[in-house]
Amino acid sequence: MQDNGSPSKLVTSKVTDFVGEVKSKVSPGKYRSKLRLLLIVTALVVTLDQLSKLWIAANRPPTDLELLPGFINLVFVKNYGVVFGLLSGHTELRIALSIAGSVIILVFLHYHPPTTTLGTLSLALILGGGVGNLIDRIRLGYVIDFISFQLFRWPAFNIADAALTVGIFALIYYFYKSGLFRKAHERHLKPQD
Repeated sequence: MQDNGSPSKLVTSKVTDFVGEVKSKVSPGKYRSKLRLLLIVTALVVTLDQLSKLWIAANRPPTDLELLPGFINLVFVKNYGVVFGLLSGHTELRIALSIAGSVIILVFLHYHPPTTTLGTLSLALILGGGVGNLIDRIRLGYVIDFISFQLFRWPAFNIADAALTVGIFALIYYFYKSGLFRKAHERHLKPQD
């Protein structure tokens, strides 16, 4: 309800979600709880990521160190790009994209706070991973990667990359479970007025 200035008349305000469906506002207590969870998980991801990168930089393995023989190796790689080394040599662009991604998540959280713990955790993982790699890009000009899957010959990655990947898949699952994809599809099929 919204006060329109007259003591006897109250106007109901509607809040819509991504696809124009009317939804209820998240209660202030629940919003604070979800925000606290988001901040804790984001800080935890950034801290673990940065501590692990500091350790690997200080204790560089002379060669690939096998953690699980034939499966996982510990390496030291300077990644001057983004995903799969893309945009290598464009440091300012990579920093700008990282900052833009973080700002988009924060704006999204402000206007569309997730209603479930899964939604909050997925955004926290994405934000924490993005900030962890952003710190490297600003501080070093590259991202330190140190985990290498030998079984799949996957490019080396780090804790921030793992958090980003898990967060993206969790967010897709959250959108699926919330019915967002179905609602968007139904809205797309509706005839325009």
